[in-house]
Amino acid sequence: MPSEDTKHHKDYPHNEVVTHAEWKSAGRPFKQRTKQFYLTALLIMLLVEVILFLFSQYLLMAVVVSLVFVAFALNSVPPKDFSYRVSSEGIMIEDKFFLWQELYDFYFREKEGVETIHIRTESYIPGELILTFPKDEREKIKKALLPYLPFREYVKPTFMDKSADWLSKNFPLEKK
Repeated sequence: MPSEDTKHHKDYPHNEVVTHAEWKSAGRPFKQRTKQFYLTALLIMLLVEVILFLFSQYLLMAVVVSLVFVAFALNSVPPKDFSYRVSSEGIMIEDKFFLWQELYDFYFREKEGVETIHIRTESYIPGELILTFPKDEREKIKKALLPYLPFREYVKPTFMDKSADWLSKNFPLEKK
């Protein structure tokens, strides 16, 4: 009698691992930024720095500078390509493996003009895996994940998602 752990493996022998989908793609969504983006971000940072200086918040000033530095670094250096694999045991990203029992559900979203798949995890950290993939692979990946994870057609945006969308729409850092 099959145990609860082998419920997803009923079509395959217990010791055989079957790869359903495999692809290489960028490690994170990336969009090449213009000089206007960096200049606008720098001007906003300077304005915040002046306000923080007037209130003698020197430690907060250092935090703002470090956050802007990280944002500049992430927006100027393109990500390397990662290898992704969906198998009968779970999902492998480079050398990190996630078992199906550790994953909750998945949905698709477009970010920075790049298709991404969001796979939510049972544990609080990492909370969500965000994988990029080639546009023509969407149905193949969806078909590979459906026997193991529920698909969410719509995921209600969180307060942070709504805030980020509102800020980027009303205060763009560069012209489109």
